[in-house]
Amino acid sequence: MKKSLIITLLIQLSFLVNAQYQTNTNKKNDESFFNPIFAGDYPDPSLLRDGNDYYIVHSSFEYYPGLLIWHSKDLINWKPITNALHKYVGSVWAPDLVKYKKKFYIYFPANNTNYVITADSINGHWSDPVDLKIGNIDPGHFTDAEGKRYLYFSNGGYVPLSDNGLSVTGELKHAYSGWPIPREWTIECFCMEGPKLVKRGNYYYLTVAEGGTAGPATSHMVISARSKSPFGPWENSPYNPIIRTKGDSEEWWSKGHSTIFEDATGNWWTVFHGYENGHYNMGRQTLLQPIEWTNDGWFKTPDNIKTDQPIKRPLATISNVAFTLNDSFEGNELKPQWKFLGEYDTTRFHLVDNSLVVKSKGKSVGDCSPLLCIPSDHSYLAQVELFIEGEATGGLILFYNKDAHSGILADKENILADLRGWQFATEKGVIKSHVFLRLKNINNTVDMYYSIDGERWNKIENSAEVSSLNHNVLTGFLSLRLGLCSMGDGKVIFKNFMYKSIK
Repeated sequence: MKKSLIITLLIQLSFLVNAQYQTNTNKKNDESFFNPIFAGDYPDPSLLRDGNDYYIVHSSFEYYPGLLIWHSKDLINWKPITNALHKYVGSVWAPDLVKYKKKFYIYFPANNTNYVITADSINGHWSDPVDLKIGNIDPGHFTDAEGKRYLYFSNGGYVPLSDNGLSVTGELKHAYSGWPIPREWTIECFCMEGPKLVKRGNYYYLTVAEGGTAGPATSHMVISARSKSPFGPWENSPYNPIIRTKGDSEEWWSKGHSTIFEDATGNWWTVFHGYENGHYNMGRQTLLQPIEWTNDGWFKTPDNIKTDQPIKRPLATISNVAFTLNDSFEGNELKPQWKFLGEYDTTRFHLVDNSLVVKSKGKSVGDCSPLLCIPSDHSYLAQVELFIEGEATGGLILFYNKDAHSGILADKENILADLRGWQFATEKGVIKSHVFLRLKNINNTVDMYYSIDGERWNKIENSAEVSSLNHNVLTGFLSLRLGLCSMGDGKVIFKNFMYKSIK
């Protein structure tokens, strides 16, 4: 066996130890779990139960392919099954995943309008987006007692849909004005959003978010109202807010955007999102906790439940589902965790011989449309092997947006640093078109390394502190993602991307 192959195998084994990517990274035991159930940037969750199967989708913003659908049997362990959106339509916000008469739909806002995509199977093939030609955000689908279809929006209004769900058939009518937030509370804004409707017994229950999705820790909250008609009038719950962060000493901030649902055994839950105290740049993470129904027909958080404490598992069956960010680039399709920024140009890349080949584009990290994935830990190692062809520059980066990123790069001769967009050669003439790059992120302090043989590592003098790369500083509702970049004139060949949590 060749020495290079032995080295590669040893590197892979060292990373695979403890490298399985569970969306629940803090599993306590077989009886309970810790939040989050999706660690990292998984905001605006929309959950659909179909029999004994659970599916969830999140906002995907400018990352394409978008609207990644996940599947679970136990609500704790999740596996990605398909990206539902491939055609670029802009930044995709809060979607709603629904099933109607054996057909699946995702409604979502983007580019100042709302779209719908459809599929006969949850696994696809999903259609191209259909423009509903109506503004507002956060569409929430529901049907009335006669089976007619409607969409609620964040402004408290609703519109009727055609029977096939592919067009709006009437004017928007206002139905709900929200729950009045006490003026002395510290919030970002009133900002009602994320309407979700469910029927239980004689009542329809409308769940919304208020308070602003970011800003102060106490902003976002879960609000409930009920009515015997899906069109109102709505009566606000006496238990509002159902969920809210009460102070900045709590572990989870700005908790909101809830979907309530009944599991396969008749218990009720809410799935929602929140920012993690001290790790704001990870984005809004997906959280799960039970709700209970009162004798007079309201739902609330059980008195003994806290988001940051162990919670009894929803179901007795525990799926042995594991998903890893590690990627040897086998096969001929990208694994579903990878997203290009702002485009999905299938002519720009291909997979061959356990390698990902990406044609170079642009002159900097910000304009090269990097390929990104979501880290799930506070501290981790990430590593990749690169071959540089032509006048290309490749790299391993941490990326918030086109103007905010840092990482380690390489051209055919030099190692370069990228510090907040400042790109320069830091180790000159040390490689010959082949290099291994590594980032070590320990609680937002990032050290950078390169290696000629994948065995002996050299730390460059440049490091980065990345805690400020978050929405409250930079806007955009985004997160800090790991990325591969290919810029200049030529192409970069990537092999053996590896990710390992550091506990």
